[in-house]
Amino acid sequence: FCPFSTNSKTMFMHSAFSIRRLALVVMATGSAWLVACNNDADNKDKKEDSLATSPDTASHMQHNPSGPEAPMAMVKHAEVTIEATYPDTTLTGSAKFDADNGKVKMVLDITVPSKANKSVAVHLHQHGDCGDHGNMSHGHWNPTNVKHGKWGEGEYHLGDIGNVKLDGKGKGSITVETDRWTLGGDTTSNILGKALIVHGGVDDYKTQPTGNAGGRIGCGVIR
Repeated sequence: FCPFSTNSKTMFMHSAFSIRRLALVVMATGSAWLVACNNDADNKDKKEDSLATSPDTASHMQHNPSGPEAPMAMVKHAEVTIEATYPDTTLTGSAKFDADNGKVKMVLDITVPSKANKSVAVHLHQHGDCGDHGNMSHGHWNPTNVKHGKWGEGEYHLGDIGNVKLDGKGKGSITVETDRWTLGGDTTSNILGKALIVHGGVDDYKTQPTGNAGGRIGCGVIR
């Protein structure tokens, strides 16, 4: 007496084959996921910031979907604390903003030990939200709807602060004084509530609309 008929044997063989094939698919998917994660971690500093605004999209992105932004009350002083957007990247920083005689002066200090003796780009971004590794801040703050460029030369976003040179310990600072920013008031000049983003690379001042400055490794909101 044979406990398995020919059909039963055939079904058993097909089932065993299907199980082996499923196991191979699961292993391949897991390997691909691990490689993708590792590559993402290795390249986060180099990855181009694809969310920066272009002149064509800046006007649309600067508005709240629920309606136009309302002007804020004018203040004389504001600050921002900058923190790392990735747990494996050490980054600290702060900036102070003071309004006087129709101008705003910013003094920014950052420390990024892993970028010692290099430069990193710093920009103001549309929204004061550092979620999703800083991506929730959306693109460069560009209320005048112009091309990306170098601060003070030709066309440039009002958020195009530029590159900060870091010393042998990864410390650097930059000072900007301008009559194009305000602390409150007109939404085309008010920097309160904007995000200050530190990028993993340098701004080439040419590539549109990002400056090819790399991923977002630090973020803080001006308050």
